[in-house]
Amino acid sequence: MLFKVTYQPNLFDVPTRETTLSLYMEAESEVDARKILEDNTPYNIEFVQPIEGKHLEYEKNNPEFQLTEFS
Repeated sequence: MLFKVTYQPNLFDVPTRETTLSLYMEAESEVDARKILEDNTPYNIEFVQPIEGKHLEYEKNNPEFQLTEFS
């Protein structure tokens, strides 16, 4: 399943719209996505949202749409 993740680049940053970033990733579930992010990034995760159907098609039209992979 694909997820859109909104986050602050630093774990201790207070969520602010102007500094919020997003990434797209694949994971089995929201719990797995959060675990992968926790293990591989210093991010302050705001929201993990599954995307599919028309929402996915809309996001794919975003020029910044790119799946992030963690090893």
